[in-house]
Amino acid sequence: MLTELSIKNFAIIDEISFTLSEGLTVLTGETGAGKSIIIDAIKLLAGGRGSIEFVRHGTKKAEIEGLFTIDSKDFAVYRAGEYYGIDIQDEMVVLHRVITAGGKSICRVNGKLVTLAILREFGSLLIDIHSQHETQSLMDADNHIYLLDMYDEKNIVKAKNEYHKLFKKLTTLRKRYRELSENEQEMSQRLDLLQFQFNELEQAELVPNEDTELEEEQLQLANFEQIYKSLQDAYDALYGEQKGLEWLNTANQALQDNRNNDHFIAEKAEEMSNHYFMMEELMYDIRNYSETLQYDPQRLNEIESRLNEINRLKKKYGTTVEEMLEYLAKIEEEMEQITNKDTHLSKLHDEIEEIKKDAYLEAKQLHDLRKRAADSLAKEIHKELNGLYLENASFSVSINTKTEPQSTDFQLHQNGYDYVTFLISTNAGEPSKELNKIASGGELSRIMLALKTIFAKHQGITSVIFDEVDTGVSGRVAQAIAEKINHISEKSQVLCITHLPQVAAMSDTHILINKQEKNHRTYTNIQELSPDRKIDELSRMLTGTKLTDTAKKHAQELLELASAHKEK
Repeated sequence: MLTELSIKNFAIIDEISFTLSEGLTVLTGETGAGKSIIIDAIKLLAGGRGSIEFVRHGTKKAEIEGLFTIDSKDFAVYRAGEYYGIDIQDEMVVLHRVITAGGKSICRVNGKLVTLAILREFGSLLIDIHSQHETQSLMDADNHIYLLDMYDEKNIVKAKNEYHKLFKKLTTLRKRYRELSENEQEMSQRLDLLQFQFNELEQAELVPNEDTELEEEQLQLANFEQIYKSLQDAYDALYGEQKGLEWLNTANQALQDNRNNDHFIAEKAEEMSNHYFMMEELMYDIRNYSETLQYDPQRLNEIESRLNEINRLKKKYGTTVEEMLEYLAKIEEEMEQITNKDTHLSKLHDEIEEIKKDAYLEAKQLHDLRKRAADSLAKEIHKELNGLYLENASFSVSINTKTEPQSTDFQLHQNGYDYVTFLISTNAGEPSKELNKIASGGELSRIMLALKTIFAKHQGITSVIFDEVDTGVSGRVAQAIAEKINHISEKSQVLCITHLPQVAAMSDTHILINKQEKNHRTYTNIQELSPDRKIDELSRMLTGTKLTDTAKKHAQELLELASAHKEK
């Protein structure tokens, strides 16, 4: 769960830091106090899109940091940490995001710099954010297949992975078939280009590692004088009268003469003898190597000319000789395919048909699994909707297919051949329609909560955040929504911005957000409410004006009802 949250120089927030607990935490306050700004900060922490507009005016950067505690080693975030080389110790993950006034974004996970995409991946494993805007994703039929698959992920994921492998291979083969099936003029032009490139590389007679070896030889010839002089100077210092080896021999002989008289001298005489023979061998190696050296200006010109030719080819065909040789083999294969196009097209067609059959089998298995999951999901959602006073609602999952043009075959796509749409009728006797054509704001909030209540059992998310998803409801529906949100908080930590006193009364922790002006600047403050202050805040939410004894009495009754519901 999200244990600690720190926000600095973010919008109207100067600097706040607070601790979060398990269960349901609600954030309340006047409109514009900064409640949604806190959720915006958490969205950025989870990898959301940043903007310089978030940086508080007059500061250099905005910073958000969150500490998450993970109590299960089986949690997916551990696999992500292992994959990206991020050490997760003491069951803690720290996400850190900085946005500079210049628009630069800096992301860290447990202190390690990561890309925004990696931060977003960790964020998706730790936080599930729902707002009025994000609820609209429920209305997009393109997302329904992913929601259905998530519902029965345990059974569907294996079949889906197998299908993805086949579909990827099928897509690659179809692309190659289309390329080979292009018109004759384009293929002829392509063959001419490949033939020119092949001839150019063939005539170059490239040899593996040739460029590296030539560069080494060029370096030696270009510095011949310095190389030869250094070898000669070293040899002269070792060989000759009153030179290095003669003095070493003198030292060696002195020790050898008395090796039988002293244990230390005997030991060092052996070492000295070894060193002398090693230096003598080194001297011979230097002399022999220097005798092989020859300065050949013509050879240097040949090497420079050859390297110029190789470098010219590198600009077209690869950064190394090895890459150019690989390209040569590749275009030779493509030339052969174009020359024998009909044979290859026939072979590709047979291969495509074979892979297509296998893909259909996997897609059929996916279809059958989804049909079973759809029936089960519909039953569960009906049960949840009844508890949200949508007892006349009828929910169903439509699974359709499309056929290929001029064919009876089903059209395969990334997720099989199914097209999934959630349908609902909220009134008795009305036909079922797509969500975006039937659901009002209040109904959509309840449908989303019904789905969330179900999916909370199947997702591994540690923290669920609701940003005013209870907008547009009141009365007994508000109480039902409060109970559903509390139910979700039994399985995941829930952070909820609300204007409903029924939801606030259900909280385990109540945080009040307000703003104040100081030195002509606006500041956001947070305060965890005591039981007495909680009653005052609930009273304000009920009346919207001054506190009265009647409002306080109603607030106390709300808290008692919430407590009784939790105990039940």
